[in-house]
Amino acid sequence: MKGLTFQRRIGCGRLAVQQRKRQPGINEKGCAEMFDSLTSTVTLHNGVKMPVMGLGVWKAKDGPEVESAVKYAVEAGYRSIDTAAAYGNEEGVGNAIRDCGVPREDLFITTKLWNANHGYDSTLRAFDSSMKKLKLDYLNLYLIHWPVKGKYKDTWRAMEKLYEDGRIRAIGVCNFHIHHLEDLIDSAHVTPMVDQVEFHPLLTQEELREFCRRNKIQLEAWSPLMQGRLDLPVLKQLGEKYGKSPAQIILRWDLQNEVVTIPKSVHKERIIENSNVFDFELSDDDMETISSQNQNRRFGADPDNFNF
Repeated sequence: MKGLTFQRRIGCGRLAVQQRKRQPGINEKGCAEMFDSLTSTVTLHNGVKMPVMGLGVWKAKDGPEVESAVKYAVEAGYRSIDTAAAYGNEEGVGNAIRDCGVPREDLFITTKLWNANHGYDSTLRAFDSSMKKLKLDYLNLYLIHWPVKGKYKDTWRAMEKLYEDGRIRAIGVCNFHIHHLEDLIDSAHVTPMVDQVEFHPLLTQEELREFCRRNKIQLEAWSPLMQGRLDLPVLKQLGEKYGKSPAQIILRWDLQNEVVTIPKSVHKERIIENSNVFDFELSDDDMETISSQNQNRRFGADPDNFNF
């Protein structure tokens, strides 16, 4: 994908050869490139490396629950944690980061600006508030949570300043449709590095993915596991075929689509299970079968029609 570089290892074998048609990263020996681990990264258009998988902490209660979830994730090898001001758990995430035993420079921390804080000065204040709760000197990725009409351009100017001042390594957006991105890019000095959107087998966002590829914007999936709605027959069938859970099938599908993914859980065994997706690869046909489940179905709000 032009402008976005996934860091991978090379793996050869019968399955790898089967992947030759789809994979753009096939080498001359016909060996398919596969993601190696939770520390595999995508390189954003400004050169910042972002892990291909992270832990989402939406709905995790502040305090022991979110602190334990982050602890379990880091112990399992995760290095990316995704929170938001609206989640109300930034302080707990900050405590867990401080106590996890992993150097700060090895972690990738994301938080988001909430809708009530849009605007230039309000964004600067909201950022300072998040950083105080997280107890961080710098942030890896700061995102606009939702495209509040008539306000996100001023917000973006403030985020550009924070980025240019070195307080943020990368800036981006969430839940932006193509027309939101076009509108923002038209007046922006810095193109968003990331667009985090609802993305799963029932909502494949093909046109948005192509737009992001052309504009070197990394797509990131929230709610990749459809908020637990994993009863699609095809997921069960493929799980049996590969010896994996339906959740692992989806997460592998994300990665092979070159979409960064942040499954949410507070349970140790589930956090570990979600990470075990680097030892297999879906075939071309199976990738297409999963993608064919698309219904343009959202479990979250439509970015063109939300009232919060």
